[in-house]
Amino acid sequence: MRGVGVVEFGGPEALQIVDLPEVHAGAGEVRLRVHAATVNPTDTFVRGGARAEALRAAGPPPYIPGMDAAGVVDEIGEGAETDLQVGDAAMAMVIPSGAHGAYRESIVLKADAVSRAPAGANHAEASTLPMNALTARLSLDQLALEPGQTIAVTGAAGCYGGYVVQLAKADGLTVIGDASPADEQLVAELGADIVVPRGDDISEQIRKVMPDGVDALADGAVQNELAVGAIRDGGQFASVRGWRGNGERDITFHVTWVFEYDRRADLLDQLRRQVEEGAVTLRVAATYPAEQASETHRRLKLGGTRGRFVITFD
Repeated sequence: MRGVGVVEFGGPEALQIVDLPEVHAGAGEVRLRVHAATVNPTDTFVRGGARAEALRAAGPPPYIPGMDAAGVVDEIGEGAETDLQVGDAAMAMVIPSGAHGAYRESIVLKADAVSRAPAGANHAEASTLPMNALTARLSLDQLALEPGQTIAVTGAAGCYGGYVVQLAKADGLTVIGDASPADEQLVAELGADIVVPRGDDISEQIRKVMPDGVDALADGAVQNELAVGAIRDGGQFASVRGWRGNGERDITFHVTWVFEYDRRADLLDQLRRQVEEGAVTLRVAATYPAEQASETHRRLKLGGTRGRFVITFD
């Protein structure tokens, strides 16, 4: 079985096709024949060795990145509690460990980690949903805002930020998103009620339209102290990179680690329904065959991508 991974940590060129042993679904598990794996910035931490100690503790190389997989269920283990059947199109979030990452032709997961793919979506499109949308859902669940309250989103044109915008609108919130001039229309189309210029003066830009400050901010652009000034006293901040603030102005800081929503097929299925209803959109920047996986990491490094690159296994 083929996978895409690293034997030695390095730059994009370190990614290579590797041979992996065949895997089979055990009790309570599902095997997914992976046709598409999304490329996310966190994947570069596996490739580059930022998580080398944890990876080595999980076993010898190759180490396989990837947190998003979509394909077809081809094996269901005994006692697996799922409504999926062999042959169903499905998707899952994967927590990488050693060779257990999404960049592989076949992967075994606990049944409660695998959800039906959105009707009408191809494998590449379906693979872009799980990790980023679950991260956005977790941020909003942590903030627990009431309909009518205001949320600002930095990095609103990105995958996490875009999903926060759409899910926040579905939750009945008023959304302010940032954007470069080239992304203003995109962020508005995603559903932002107000679009402000992105940049280091983001707090000032948001305060121009919300003088009293927003109730909460989801910091997809990782602007940290540059963005916290946009929040009213006693408001809330959701960080995707672990920033916990300085305790200023009674603001509550939430750290959003998507690992908390591992094996939450119920939430993934809810997101699937929102895609089918048109509340959430799937964005693929480009697809690459497994043999060209290193190119996805090269292009990711350049920045400015809207949507996700996807590695395909045919």
